[in-house]
Amino acid sequence: MTLTELRYIVTLAQEQHFGRAAERCHVSQPTLSVGVKKLEDELGVLIFERSKSAVRLTPVGEGIVTQAQKVLEQAQSIRELAQVGKNQLAAPLKVGAIYTVGPYMFPHLIPQLHRVAPDMPLYIEENFTHVLRDKLRTGELDAIIIALPFQEADVLTKPLYDEPFYALLPAGHPWAAMETIDTKLLNDKSLLLLGEGHCFRDQVLEACPTLRKSGDDHGKHTTVESSSLETIRHMVASGLGVSILPFSAVDSHHYAPGVIEVRPLSAPVPFRTVAIAWRASFPRPKAIEILADSIRLCSVGKPPSAKA
Repeated sequence: MTLTELRYIVTLAQEQHFGRAAERCHVSQPTLSVGVKKLEDELGVLIFERSKSAVRLTPVGEGIVTQAQKVLEQAQSIRELAQVGKNQLAAPLKVGAIYTVGPYMFPHLIPQLHRVAPDMPLYIEENFTHVLRDKLRTGELDAIIIALPFQEADVLTKPLYDEPFYALLPAGHPWAAMETIDTKLLNDKSLLLLGEGHCFRDQVLEACPTLRKSGDDHGKHTTVESSSLETIRHMVASGLGVSILPFSAVDSHHYAPGVIEVRPLSAPVPFRTVAIAWRASFPRPKAIEILADSIRLCSVGKPPSAKA
């Protein structure tokens, strides 16, 4: 049984004439007749009642042709799905980002993607690295935006940009008089950090070795049990301490000028590398390429002097 044979019997049922049915199927009449007879022999029933003047469906043939029509419609649907699949920028793209990247990147990234891939719906999610890793592995997400290092079997990564760290100070803080902040000064109990489990917290501790000299940094620094850098920003604005933020997160329009002071860190300036990761088997490399290029164009993690 083939789709061609099913198309023969559906067309013959509509035309009730072998010649016209063959013409519609773009085959010779003998070819169509042989195809119909072959299907009848395979099924062991007569689908059509033939006479010199007409071709009519048998009672069992009516049910077979009805089902054949449904099969042909489903086959067409499969062809249409495959056609859509050929356009890698037509299907939805599911993208995840870590909490310390997503809120600052997505507002720039979404409009950019809509410009370059208007037919590609975007699903976005913010979460912890380990959650994004699991969802990437199971196919719940197509690509994730994370900070390096990141390693996972059968997953490809591509660095996108380096993002320097900046010091965030409350108004009137003595360090505000400095042009740059030496990381050695950050060995201070008023330094506000994200809680355990945040990769950005680990990156700050790695970038500022003096913070790790004591085995009990919990007793030396205030930790904020929040997934939001915005909470830390509000605490700095309230005068509760200083903090280190990635460049994309330092700018804020929520406060009047002078409420928060931003200072670069002294050389060598600590930074993180933001990257994209996706399954090696993901069948839409063009979508990943467009996503990566759009993120680079956003340049949300680069200071103005570093933008191209």
